[in-house]
Amino acid sequence: MTPEVTGGGGEIWRDSPILTVTEQLSLQLWVDLERRMSKTKNSPVGVKPCKRAKAAEHDEEEDAMQVDSDTNKRDARLSKQVLIGGEVVSDAGIVESITLKNFMCHSFLGPFTFGSNVNFVVGKNGSGKTAILTALIVSLGGNAQATNRGASLKGFVKEGESSADVSITLRNKGRDAYKSDVYGQAIIIDLRITRDGARTYKLKSKTGHIISTKKEELDSMLDNFNIQVNNPVSVLTQEMSKYFLHSKGEGDKYKFFMKATQLEQMKKDFVHIKTTKHVTEDKVDQHGECLKELKRKSLEKEERYKNLASLDELQTKLEDLQKQMAWAVVIEMEKELEPMKVKLQSDKHTTAKYDEKLKEWKNKVKDSEKKYKQIQEQLEVITQQVQELQPKCAELKANTQKQSTLFKSSEVTVHRCKANLKALEKDKAQLSSKINDLRLNISQITGSERKAKEERMQQIQTDLEDLIHQISTLDQQIDQYQYAYSRAREEHGKIRKEHNILRNSIEANSKHLHTMEGSRSNRLRRFGEQMPALLNAIEDAHKKGQFKHRPRGPLGYLINLKDSELALAIEVCLKGLVKAFTCDNYEDEKVLKGLMDKVFTAGRRPPIITSQFSPHVYNTSKRAVNHPVYPSALQALEIEDPVVANCLIDQMNIECILLIKNCTEARQVMQSRHPPPNCHVAFSKDGDQIFTNRIYTAEQTRANHLSKDVEDEIRHLQRELDNQKTQASSLQQQIKKLDEDIRENEKLEKRALAEQKLANDEATKLKLELSDLQNDEEHQMEDLDPLEEDLQEIVNKISSKSTEYNEVQAQMNELKISYEKAEQKYREHKERICTITEEADAIKEELTKADQEVMKCKHYKNQYDEKHNAHLQSIKMLEATLQHKEQDIQVHVSKAQEIWPQRLNVRRTARSLDTEISRLNDKIASQRQQEGDREEIVRQYHEALREYKNMAQQLKNLKMFIKSLDSVMNQRLHVYAELRRFLSARCKYYFDSMLAQRGFTGSMVFDHKNETLSISVHPSKGNTADMSNMRSLSGGERSFSTVCFVLSLWAITEAPFRCLDEFDVYMDMVNRRISVDMMLKVADGQRYRQFIFFTPLSMSSLPESDLIRILCLNDPARDPSTKDDHNEAQT
Repeated sequence: MTPEVTGGGGEIWRDSPILTVTEQLSLQLWVDLERRMSKTKNSPVGVKPCKRAKAAEHDEEEDAMQVDSDTNKRDARLSKQVLIGGEVVSDAGIVESITLKNFMCHSFLGPFTFGSNVNFVVGKNGSGKTAILTALIVSLGGNAQATNRGASLKGFVKEGESSADVSITLRNKGRDAYKSDVYGQAIIIDLRITRDGARTYKLKSKTGHIISTKKEELDSMLDNFNIQVNNPVSVLTQEMSKYFLHSKGEGDKYKFFMKATQLEQMKKDFVHIKTTKHVTEDKVDQHGECLKELKRKSLEKEERYKNLASLDELQTKLEDLQKQMAWAVVIEMEKELEPMKVKLQSDKHTTAKYDEKLKEWKNKVKDSEKKYKQIQEQLEVITQQVQELQPKCAELKANTQKQSTLFKSSEVTVHRCKANLKALEKDKAQLSSKINDLRLNISQITGSERKAKEERMQQIQTDLEDLIHQISTLDQQIDQYQYAYSRAREEHGKIRKEHNILRNSIEANSKHLHTMEGSRSNRLRRFGEQMPALLNAIEDAHKKGQFKHRPRGPLGYLINLKDSELALAIEVCLKGLVKAFTCDNYEDEKVLKGLMDKVFTAGRRPPIITSQFSPHVYNTSKRAVNHPVYPSALQALEIEDPVVANCLIDQMNIECILLIKNCTEARQVMQSRHPPPNCHVAFSKDGDQIFTNRIYTAEQTRANHLSKDVEDEIRHLQRELDNQKTQASSLQQQIKKLDEDIRENEKLEKRALAEQKLANDEATKLKLELSDLQNDEEHQMEDLDPLEEDLQEIVNKISSKSTEYNEVQAQMNELKISYEKAEQKYREHKERICTITEEADAIKEELTKADQEVMKCKHYKNQYDEKHNAHLQSIKMLEATLQHKEQDIQVHVSKAQEIWPQRLNVRRTARSLDTEISRLNDKIASQRQQEGDREEIVRQYHEALREYKNMAQQLKNLKMFIKSLDSVMNQRLHVYAELRRFLSARCKYYFDSMLAQRGFTGSMVFDHKNETLSISVHPSKGNTADMSNMRSLSGGERSFSTVCFVLSLWAITEAPFRCLDEFDVYMDMVNRRISVDMMLKVADGQRYRQFIFFTPLSMSSLPESDLIRILCLNDPARDPSTKDDHNEAQT
């Protein structure tokens, strides 16, 4: 049939310029379609079925009988080709092995080596069966949708990995081998899928040499092997089976049949060719119009030849137009000169305003510098005063401490004297009482009593000494407890204060950490939780037209750092401007304040800077600092918005600020004899602010808003927060321990005081008893005089101690007065220093403001200076342009006078005159050409006529070709219908044969008009009227019937391998055994094909055979801590 298409008009449609490339390619589909149809009709049948039970229709029965005859012959032929000495001859395209790495949820699977005939892949859910099948589909050109396991390829990359790899080896032997001289006996396909979904192939030979990396080479190889992974008969997944086979709709089964037999693709090709033919016919009609145009052009050529006009009138008109053109150019140039003269006069008047403004700002700069110098002198005077007062303050502090020490020492001496005096008074009273008692009890003690009293007195004396020693020890213990208690209370107060400070810091850091964590998804949150809401409100208001110009901010969000190490320096430099917004006018500022009041209901709202927006960044080349080594703040920032850059220049003069990472180098640069010009301050990377005469250390240690690495900031804050919490916990433990120590010391002190009181009472009793015993008559008489002497000595000591006490008391009072005077002087001196320091702080603030005012005035002075210079330069350029224009006018006047000496008042524009002159020139040239070369006109006419005739002949031939194409298309559609009927009959035949192996009966009714396929099955032989559809069958019977349907489709289609996923999940043991036997029987009859079955059930009951290979996958690892899941099959 094809020669009829290509014959006759074949050369025309291939070489014709009328057909597009797409239309010619669509016609080429006929060749592919014919090959596909012949391939389908002649595909080998790999199973020898049993007799069918009963035919459904008479013509289908005849087809079935013909199928049976053809099948027997073909099986006999294939049996000779397949086995030669027990080896497979034609097995090109089967899968030898497959290996997976980081594919789906598996780190490594394989390598899996498959047999050449029957393969069972057995494993529990999660062991990797689905991953192997999916990898097979994807590596052989299938898309992600075909696997029903994901929407895109990037979903197959294991979580946490950058790519997934699949390596599959296909056998390349036999007569159907693909480029066996290049690839050898095996072809290795390596697939890599990246995280972004990109897919790359490497096609290697058996030795591992890379042959190609092109997808076209893979497609060519798959077409050679007839591998169709998107065809459900070649690879039938669970989802495809559920959709087509288990579907209740008869239309879905019919679609499955059409897709499996490639009839669906043929139908689409027919539709495409028919559509393209209609488009071609439309274009043929369009080119018919082009034919009319060619005819019209040929007539025009003939008309030009016949009609030649005179040139004299056109030449005269051309000369008049040239005269008018010369003077029209002069008049237009004079008109262009008038606005320039008016602008020049206006600019000269404006110069006085610029001079006035420049003078005003120069005066402001002078006044601000004078004010700055005065404030600086005040600050220096106050600083000098503080420096002078500091030594005196230290001296007064030392004197106060010295007086305090002397006063406390004298106070201790007074207390000691007072205690001694009280003790002497007590001894005096006791001794007087003893003397009186001795005098009253003379001669009352007998000899035997005296001995007992002496023994008792010795015992009392010994006990009394022990008690005195105990009392002394208790005194020391009490002093120690009191000292420990006071120290513990003091330490407790310090730690409690430190704990409170630390707790406030933890709360602040926790809030900051929460803000930083929120900034992961939105960097705006680093500038405040309400910033995203505020920007959304600003955007909505701008869309509604509430702003004349959309405000910019926060400014820190709109800048980027070139060097991340300078983040802290920039943040300290910009201060509050990081969160600030800028507006063009006060009306916009008022609207922005209203939005901020709504968003920032609590807390401080960001500052607003109002300054007129400029579309270009200021020219700061003359006033900016330009250091060969260190950048300025402006140079260190990437600012896309000119408004933001101008705002920072106006507010902070960032073009005059140097950024020097090392503080020592910054000090050397700024405080040398010749600091960099135009630079008034520098910042180090630690945020230190270095002036030419002073340095301020930054209180901030890290950048809160401008640091690029948010995760590093979060980790730093988390570590700092953890350390603070640990420190707070440690302080809490110390406080708890100090509380326990305080309670313990109080308890021990009370116990020691109680013991001391008991010891004192006991000692008093013993002293009294000893005193009573010493009143013995014999001893009392002997001791009376010494006691009286002791009494007199005590009286003398009391008198001496009283005098000493009075002297010490007077000395203590004097020292107290001296200490109070010294402390008063020190306090007054210190208050004076504090007062001066406060004044200095206020003056420092004024100095900073004055410094900013100086920079601001200088900035505006420089700005007006630049504008003034630019204005003068503009005037000069305008004057030069004006002079040049006047000279050009004189030149054009001279040229015009040469053409026509008298001035003409021309009203037409030079452009219209030039257009008409060009038209006349073209017309004159055309007519001259016509008059000068008549043969050329004749030649053009004959050429146009010949082109018209050729186009007419091509259209005639193309219409004949379309007519032939219609005839061929009708024949192809007839063959397509016959092929569809033939495949339907074969499918019915094999389906009945498969059912009969278990004693089932059934029928398949194809309705090609309505595109439905009705399948009826009866579990046992009997009346066909009792047949019912598959919905009424049990789960196992329905699965068995489905397997029969799939096997019947296998018998009528061709592929090197077939994959079936979990075919036996819903079968009972009987149906499962029968289905497996049937598939093994089919496979045994088709040893030139490969079969791969995936099942979670055991296959231990299969017979032992060299053609059957069982791959048992390892059970999936359920331990979540398992990182790698290497899985190797056990055969």
